[in-house]
Amino acid sequence: MPLNAFVPPYWPYAPRAVALDKPSPNLGSARLWRDQGQRGAARELHAPVYNWFTEGFDTLDLKEAKALLDELA
Repeated sequence: MPLNAFVPPYWPYAPRAVALDKPSPNLGSARLWRDQGQRGAARELHAPVYNWFTEGFDTLDLKEAKALLDELA
């Protein structure tokens, strides 16, 4: 089975294989959009990726992802 088979099809913002192990590739984009005042777009980018994970919430990457989502809420 190819690696990108596990990435949700609704996540069009980065190469499909990127989200398999951590959400950090889109954190930079979401932070940039937040800083530019595009909070809604940042949340739309970041929330589906964070919600895709079912475990590992004690890792630094997912803690940072959650903090950003909380800030964008």
